[in-house]
Amino acid sequence: MAESIKLIATAPMGLEAIVARELKELGYTDLQTENGRVNFTGSLRDIARSNLWLRTAGRILVNMGRFRATTFEELFEGVKALNWPDWIPENGTFPVNGRSHKSQLSSVPACQSVVKKAIVEKMKEHYGTEWFQEEGEPYVIEVTLLNDEALLTLDTTGAGLHKRGYRRAATEAPLRETMAAALVHLSRWTPDRPLYDPFCGSGTVLIEAALQGWNIAPGLRRSFDSESWGIMPSELWDEVREEAYDSVKDDIPLQIAGSDIDPDAIDIAEAAVRKAGFGKDIKLSVQPVAKVKLQDEYGVMITNPPYGERLGDDRAAELALRDWGRMALYYPTWSYFAFSPSDQVEHYMGRPADKKRKLYNGRIQCNLFSFFGPLPPRSR
Repeated sequence: MAESIKLIATAPMGLEAIVARELKELGYTDLQTENGRVNFTGSLRDIARSNLWLRTAGRILVNMGRFRATTFEELFEGVKALNWPDWIPENGTFPVNGRSHKSQLSSVPACQSVVKKAIVEKMKEHYGTEWFQEEGEPYVIEVTLLNDEALLTLDTTGAGLHKRGYRRAATEAPLRETMAAALVHLSRWTPDRPLYDPFCGSGTVLIEAALQGWNIAPGLRRSFDSESWGIMPSELWDEVREEAYDSVKDDIPLQIAGSDIDPDAIDIAEAAVRKAGFGKDIKLSVQPVAKVKLQDEYGVMITNPPYGERLGDDRAAELALRDWGRMALYYPTWSYFAFSPSDQVEHYMGRPADKKRKLYNGRIQCNLFSFFGPLPPRSR
C-alpha cells in the first residue's frame, strides 16, 4: 500500500470552503476544492483521523482513479486497471453505486454493471478464483461520471458523517448535524460567550456548539465501515481515538441554552443532549420566542427559524420571525445568525444583514443571515 493515498472529503453544496478550512486546521496542506468535494492526500491513519474529526463533511472516500470514458469499453478497461485487490479481500462485499451528469454514458445501471464486471475480472486475476461469495465486510464503490470523466471511489465512512450517534429521534424538520456544525463554525462563537437558540427543535445547533466548545471529535461515539477492513489495523483506530479522548477540554464552562414552543421537540432535544453527554451543561425550556429572557450580554444567537416550506404553516412562521426580530431589539449587544429561506428575515430584524451566505438545507436554498453585535470588551 502506497504511503500517500488520494482522499476525498465530500461536502454539502456551499460548505466546500468550510470543509477545506477544517482540513487545514487538522494539518492537511495539499488541498484542492471542487464542487461538492475537497481532495487531499494522506495515509491509512488519516482515513481514521478525518472520519473521526471532520464536523461539516459528508463522508471520506478513497479516490481510486479518474479517467476519460465515453464508451463502455473505455469505462471497463479504466476500472480494471485500478488496484482493487489492494483494498478488497477475496470475501469482501463490494456493491457499486453510480451517478452520471453531462456524459455520453448516461445510463447509470449500465455503468454500474460494467464497473462491477471490471472489478470482478481484476479480482479473478489476483485471487485466482472464478466466484466471489461477497459475505465479508462492506467496500462500497461509486462511479461518478461528469463531463465524460469517470471518478471511482471507495467509501470509508458507511452511514454519513452527520450521524454522530446522539440523535435517536428527530423533530418534524431536523437540521443536519453537519449543517448545524457549519453554522456554529461560521458564527465564530467561542465558549467564553453565551449561546442561545430560541427555535432549537431537537437541539442540534446546541449540541454541535458544545462538541466544538469542548473540542470533542464528532465521530467518537460511532463506528465506520473501514474500521473492519483488513487493510486498516485496529490499533491504528485505537490510537486515533485515544488521541481524540486526550484532546477533550470538558473543564471549560459552557453557557449554552435553547427553547422551543413545541414540548415534544424539547423532549427529543433533552434525550439527545443527555445521550451526547451534556445533560448538565445545556439548558432547555418550553416557551415561545416572544417570552425569551436573556440574562447575559455579548451573546451569540444561532437559529434555524421555522418556515412554511418546512413546517407547512406560512402564517405561524411569519409570526415567529416577527417575534424573533422584536426580541432582538432588547438585546443589542448580542450577535444574531439565522439560517432561513425566507426573504423576510432582514425586514423583521429591522436592518440589512451584515453578511449573507447562500447555503442549502437539503434541496431548499437558504441564506445564513449574520447580524453582528459589538465585540465583548476585553477582560484585563
